[in-house]
Amino acid sequence: MKEDLQVYDNVLQLIGKTPLVQLNKITEGFKGDFYAKVEAFNPGHSSKDRIALYIIEEAERKGILKPGDTIIETTSGNTGFSIAMVSQVKGYDCILAVSSKASKDKIDMLRTMGAKVYVCPAHVAADDPRSYYEVAKRLHREIKGSVYINQYFNDLNTEAHYKSTGPEIWSQTEGKITHLIACSGTGGTISGTARYLKEQNPNVNIIGIDAYGSVLKKYHETREFDAEEIYPYRIEGLGKNLIPTATDFDAIDRFVKVTDEESAHTARELAKTEGMFVGYTSGAATQGVKQLAEEGEFDENSKVVIMFPDHGSRYMSKIYSDDWMEEQGFFDTKNEAEVRAIEFIK
Repeated sequence: MKEDLQVYDNVLQLIGKTPLVQLNKITEGFKGDFYAKVEAFNPGHSSKDRIALYIIEEAERKGILKPGDTIIETTSGNTGFSIAMVSQVKGYDCILAVSSKASKDKIDMLRTMGAKVYVCPAHVAADDPRSYYEVAKRLHREIKGSVYINQYFNDLNTEAHYKSTGPEIWSQTEGKITHLIACSGTGGTISGTARYLKEQNPNVNIIGIDAYGSVLKKYHETREFDAEEIYPYRIEGLGKNLIPTATDFDAIDRFVKVTDEESAHTARELAKTEGMFVGYTSGAATQGVKQLAEEGEFDENSKVVIMFPDHGSRYMSKIYSDDWMEEQGFFDTKNEAEVRAIEFIK
């Protein structure tokens, strides 16, 4: 690799070192400075590239993963794409059990990357034999020479961000970061990054974004799992119906919940204001920032970093489809579909 010439041996060497980009218009009128950590600049277009590479290389180093083995994982899409990408470059077979909430685009992308995909119902209990957790476990038992990456209960998920994302943000803000805003799903990104930042400065505020229909916010506040909190919601990669052990709840100061609808509109707003074509959770994180700004969380000295986990191209059949938004009832008098006629030249 000749990094000074930007010539690389393969795409895996492009993982990490993503840019921090200042937000200017969507945060206009807010106190403080706001920066997006744009993870779509990874070669697999999401932050999950970091954990896929780190976990697979750790498994190789420990002798758990050997040439010719099969990698199995549960994923709502992005992790699967990253694991499929790393598997292809390194020569492993890849099997993915995905949630039925994953968009058709995402599932097609996984298949294009050579993965065998099992689509499992999203709204069943984690211990249901049809859940993607249980399906992955069953396949792991049945397939000789398979390794179950098991990102939901894997300390390496957190470690990957502790060793890369955290140091990058600290360096990029020259140690001046005051707030980290990140969506929490498996919890690896927020926990690993938070742990590193808190070691540098315990006063950095770590705020997790959660979905209505998820158990994380209440668990953080009470340390009790409340099944009554669970109901179907649409945002992929945000919230959980179980408590992921990769989440370090002690490293997170508080959680804020956002709605599906507002998160979708805010993602669209980012495209129209900042020219950033980003995913559903980037909209959710920015929506959380809007709510926090309204509460008076920030002041003139705030240096706020918001994690933008993935690229908008993964959501063409969802939040960037007017038909899908209409079906969800997300358009009303306040948020009307912007009709821009397409002209066909004959």
